Amino acid sequence: MIVKSLCLNNYRNYSDVNLKFSEGVNIFYGDNGQGKTNLVEAIYFCASGRSHRTSKDSELIKIGCQKTYVGILANNSVRENKIEIQIDKTEKKKIKLNEIPAKKVGELMGVLNAVIFCPEDLLLVKEGPSERRRLMDIGISQSRPSYFYDLQQYLKILSQKNNLLRGIQGNKKLTDTLEVWNISLAQYGSKIIKYRQEFLKSLSLIAAAKHYEFTDGKEKLFIDYRPSIKVNMKDSMEDVKGKFLKQLNDVFSKEVEKGISLVGIQRDDFDIVLDGIDLKHFGSQGQQRTAVLAIKAAELEIIKEQTNELPILLLDDVMSELDSTRQKLLFNSLKGVQIFITGTDDLLFRNLNMDNINFYQVNSGNVLYKNMR
Repeated sequence: MIVKSLCLNNYRNYSDVNLKFSEGVNIFYGDNGQGKTNLVEAIYFCASGRSHRTSKDSELIKIGCQKTYVGILANNSVRENKIEIQIDKTEKKKIKLNEIPAKKVGELMGVLNAVIFCPEDLLLVKEGPSERRRLMDIGISQSRPSYFYDLQQYLKILSQKNNLLRGIQGNKKLTDTLEVWNISLAQYGSKIIKYRQEFLKSLSLIAAAKHYEFTDGKEKLFIDYRPSIKVNMKDSMEDVKGKFLKQLNDVFSKEVEKGISLVGIQRDDFDIVLDGIDLKHFGSQGQQRTAVLAIKAAELEIIKEQTNELPILLLDDVMSELDSTRQKLLFNSLKGVQIFITGTDDLLFRNLNMDNINFYQVNSGNVLYKNMR
């Protein structure tokens, strides 16, 4: 996949921007606070329908403005796609794909596949399970759009069940209706678990190989899926569904008592293990960063394998954290991938041994193409 151009109107600190990109490496450089990350964010926004920095779309609108527009032209092996997103403070977010309004955000999945690596990604290791579930959900949705639909259905049913559980506190007669919601949760949840099993198995194998390469074989990386529902890799879909429903039935009384769902895919997690030790508690920051880099590189490979399309890679303010050896290893593993990089100093990228490099100087919401070669 190749992003050909980006158009922004009243987005973050940008009034009007129209940029064309190289099919190779595109570097946004400039002082901190000038808007480099905003450009990367806008590209990712068109790939996933959400920002990687905020859950509030209204924060993307330039201060003092009513609405914002983001538009991208992107090629895959079949066709050129035009993605447009408009956010208005008083209206629902509008998405268009090739001039046709999209009814749901899920229609974006698979149109522009992108993997992003930014400083916030260290939260994958350091923070709670929500960040790790997010990695799974976005990674799988890009190559398996049906997963996104199943996940949305599951979360909708879960919300309705939780509303019912709260209502039961004042009306015990509603208890009899819980079984219907549990059956639906098991139906969609079993599909999600099987998707996650497959994804994390591949992610663990590929990330381990990448990490071995990045560390010159000094450390062994492993990713261990910890689903809330106790299942095995060999379980069939029906086996998982049966186990899911049984565990829901086992906590039936406790859920009624506490007024909230206690088991399900919304409580899934995975461990990132290095040489048998959980990185969250014992890894150094350098080890954590290298592990996340290996995971992101593995995510690229998985999307490529499952879609026959190379996704784009967004590297936001992370290159300065990698020594020259790891930079070289990273770029050697990215042949054919379109890359977008942000950094404060263009000198950091001058010696990259790659063709088709474009430099863009970013200063106070203005972007100037620089011919460095």
